[in-house]
Amino acid sequence: MAVTLDTPESAHCAPEQGELSSRAAAEAYVGGVCFKLGPPRLIGAELEWLTVQGECSASGPASAPRPPLAALADALGPYAPRSIAPDSPALALPGGSRVTLEPGGQIELSSAPYADAARLCDRLRDDARLLRKLLETRSIRTVSLAADADRRPKRILRLPRYRAMEHAFGGVGPFGKLMMCNTAAAQVSVDAGAHRAEVTARWTALYAVGPALLAAFACSPALRGAPSGAWASQRMRAWLRLDNVRTRPPVMDWTDPVAGYSKWALDVPLLCVRSPDGSRDGRETGWLAPPGATFADWLSGGLDDEVGRRPDVSDLDYHLTTMFPPVRASGHLEVRYIDAQPGDTWTTPVQVIEALMSSPSVVAEATTVAAPLAGHWLDAARYGLADRDIRSAAVDLLRLAAAHAATAACATEIESAAERCRSGRTPTEDRAGNGTGPDRPEAGA
Repeated sequence: MAVTLDTPESAHCAPEQGELSSRAAAEAYVGGVCFKLGPPRLIGAELEWLTVQGECSASGPASAPRPPLAALADALGPYAPRSIAPDSPALALPGGSRVTLEPGGQIELSSAPYADAARLCDRLRDDARLLRKLLETRSIRTVSLAADADRRPKRILRLPRYRAMEHAFGGVGPFGKLMMCNTAAAQVSVDAGAHRAEVTARWTALYAVGPALLAAFACSPALRGAPSGAWASQRMRAWLRLDNVRTRPPVMDWTDPVAGYSKWALDVPLLCVRSPDGSRDGRETGWLAPPGATFADWLSGGLDDEVGRRPDVSDLDYHLTTMFPPVRASGHLEVRYIDAQPGDTWTTPVQVIEALMSSPSVVAEATTVAAPLAGHWLDAARYGLADRDIRSAAVDLLRLAAAHAATAACATEIESAAERCRSGRTPTEDRAGNGTGPDRPEAGA
């Protein structure tokens, strides 16, 4: 997603000639590129779907095989990403969205940025419709599920980045491969803010409302291969469990998110070290990084023997793409805690985020409403709307969003979601018309 232009406050941060002379220079660079300053006016979204080839089976909607990469490339034609078709022009779809592929064959549309959610949703909906038609030419279907309950995790995208990622996460437990191959999200991006105070307010709000909105839109109770246990969002469970240092920054300790994020990013262990031919010293490594080594270690010379060179700006840029917090600073603020939604109901969380970020006063009110639940990520992922406090906060936030929605139609859609949450129904149950979420044990039970 493109964002507003830098102001002089951040423009001075870029090191010359791609060099990083010190940790201070690296932190300044991170602050400048991750929090681009300008009047907040744009919104974007990324949608992910599981993919299958062939007819659906009675055993489950995602039980058909994953499509081969060649079939995906043929179906997408000039829109195919270069990760599966190196010579592809990788054109944007007519609505401005670009197609990418996740390691397990999940397909993703990344929208162009728009000035309002209504226009964004119209363009992205059209692009999603065209994407489905293209895929159908090779008997490939998209499945609107946030977690794959039918198939074992299998990585089909054979790139050094994902080989290194699978290796790194494999030492922690099963959740890394499950996240990579068997989950899908609906992500929303908004501008960071015009100045540091506004950035802090918007960042704080997006984190504070996160657990309640996670619960409001949680719809992934089943994930094949996950350890036993009832969770409202198995997708978010996987993210929270796969690598705490990388996915759960200590934001509650940060008075200044720009400075906090910049320091945190340098102290996160390297997920991979890029090598032009995928090897070092003639050995195939798949970009594997020295275990436990951070970017700061590499910058200070601690990896001179292992890597053979110091990092430059392009290495830092790449390292920043391996950060997976609930809200990621990527120039804009990328909300990553929402499950992929059934059908076209992904429009609702897009409109909710737009409304809650619509003015400084609404941002402040949303923060106040959600403050008691800030940081309760695991409770929200596990119990969802079955937790009375989380459900109450979700309803209040959605009603606040409806009151500040851009259009009457958006307000009606959000009010419907608020009523669903008040009744404790998940988005999937709302479409099906029945079912209840996992029960939370009462205190002392």
